[in-house]
Amino acid sequence: MIRLSPARRAMIQRITFPLLVLLSAVMIVLGKADQVVLESLKNSVMDAAAPALDMLSRPSGLVDTAVGRARDFLTVYQENARLAEENERLLGWQQAALKLASENAQLRDLLRVAPEPATSYVTARVIANSGGTYARSVIVNAGRENGVVRGEAAVTGEGLVGRVSEVGSRAARILLITDLNSRVPVIAEGSRQRAVLAGDNSEHPSLRYLEVGAAIRIGDRIVTSGQGGVFPPGLPVGVVAVFNGELARVELFVELSRVDYLRLVDYGLADALPSPLPLAPRGGKRVEQSAGSSSVRR
Repeated sequence: MIRLSPARRAMIQRITFPLLVLLSAVMIVLGKADQVVLESLKNSVMDAAAPALDMLSRPSGLVDTAVGRARDFLTVYQENARLAEENERLLGWQQAALKLASENAQLRDLLRVAPEPATSYVTARVIANSGGTYARSVIVNAGRENGVVRGEAAVTGEGLVGRVSEVGSRAARILLITDLNSRVPVIAEGSRQRAVLAGDNSEHPSLRYLEVGAAIRIGDRIVTSGQGGVFPPGLPVGVVAVFNGELARVELFVELSRVDYLRLVDYGLADALPSPLPLAPRGGKRVEQSAGSSSVRR
């Protein structure tokens, strides 16, 4: 390392300041004298310093980029969490809307059946399917407290479902027309051929007591005939799906396995049904049960 004497150092300091002043004056003169030369010199200095400035700016740019990406990631995460919560809430509303839409559609279907003006009806919801191997019936959430009586017709917008066979205070049992014990007098609208729709616990009840050579054809519409006084005439039942000359089976208008709401219509024909059989004696007493009450006899 070269060490300068104090005298030499003082001399250099005295010379440096005048030289800088002189250089500044020269540059001012040159700038005034030739703008092109000065502009070229500035551009040269700028070009020479550009790589160094670029290298110095890269770390700062990388930091800014990383911060921006982290901020974007946090924003996307928060937005995703909000959308997930909103999606879950919307799915809940969707399920509620689908349920209400299904119920409204079924209730609107019930309006297709227009009872006679003198009739009254109660709309009830199916709460249990009590059918089994040897029975086809459902239970609804309406009973004597709602005005339901034994023998009322159970219908939907598509047609006949069955009849009220048992009535409790707040519930009733509906014997479906596919039940083994169901017998419904019907008529074919085209040929006016009368028959009895007999359930056999299958999905397609059969037509019995047809006349020999009956002019029944596949596709004939079957409705109640009104005979027997249990059902009024004209309630839609189904269409003939199978007929081999001897046995005819009917495809019902109502898909019984998907019924949720029923209209229990009182046509004033309950008196045509036979009284229910008394229950077996117990303890020396005989219990008789009717549509609306029960009594005990000794």
